[in-house]
Amino acid sequence: MKFREFSDVGWKVSEVGLGCWAIGSEWGDVSKEDATEVLKSSLDHGINFFDTADVYGDGRSERFVGELLKSTNEKIYIATKSGRRLNPHTSNGYNLNNIESFIDRSLINLGVDCIDLLQLHCPPSDVCSKKETYEMMDEIVKKGKISYYGVSVEKVSEAMDAIQFSNVKSIQIIFNMFRQKPAEEFFQEAAKKNVAIIARVPLASGLLTGKMTESSSFPANDHRNYNIKGEAFDVGETFSGVNFDKGLQAVEEIKKLIPNNFSLTDLALKWILMHQEITVAIPGAKKNHQLSKNVNAVHLDDISSLMPLIKDVYSQYLKEDIHHRW
Repeated sequence: MKFREFSDVGWKVSEVGLGCWAIGSEWGDVSKEDATEVLKSSLDHGINFFDTADVYGDGRSERFVGELLKSTNEKIYIATKSGRRLNPHTSNGYNLNNIESFIDRSLINLGVDCIDLLQLHCPPSDVCSKKETYEMMDEIVKKGKISYYGVSVEKVSEAMDAIQFSNVKSIQIIFNMFRQKPAEEFFQEAAKKNVAIIARVPLASGLLTGKMTESSSFPANDHRNYNIKGEAFDVGETFSGVNFDKGLQAVEEIKKLIPNNFSLTDLALKWILMHQEITVAIPGAKKNHQLSKNVNAVHLDDISSLMPLIKDVYSQYLKEDIHHRW
């Protein structure tokens, strides 16, 4: 495993972490045995950064991560998220009483006294630009319940608002070969301010594994079934907001670029890691064999020569539909 500095907090985190949404909910059924095996295998592969949220399986994912913490003496970093338990999910719900109560619940789920990194979980846009938001988070840091905080966002504009506040240590954002906009203005600004960037949905909900076809189907309790048009939450979280058929066409073009000894998964993750502003990519896994594939890219050769060609595929097939939306 290779490691990168996480903002200015003194952490060295694995270039590939583990996104723990899939072991919680909304990706079909995942047994406790499979979840436990994926987490243990992550440690074996050198992963030390785990990203979860209080709504993934109503705390199921956090509890699995808490069990992992108890099982090891290795230093690992746990990032969780708060805010999506609000119902309705509105700006005025982002107050100290609500967010602190969610954090208290996460502390119990994780079995810790202090959370390494607490991220606001894709809040409404105006929450990202209010100084009161970060004054609230500073208060929770002072209470010793969290060490640091960041924001998970849907839009680049929200990321740009959030990093204007000096104690924001990280931004989590969708970034992959199908969602390239963050690499423009935002990456430069984040680097200037030494804000960590956590790349989520790095494989576009599996589209960038190259294993899907027009006839692919998904279980009823998988968001790739029920959120295909954004019926449950932001459509950008499902296949990165890409039209499935257009995504398949783009995948076929990218497959023509795959170097020897690479899989499409390798190429997708290596493409992300080629951006030095990225701190950690967090692909998920439901099975151990998926986890093993996710970490392979760390050790593969530079793909600088392919970067313009991949950008051309994005521009030809997806940019017009995607770029302006997030």
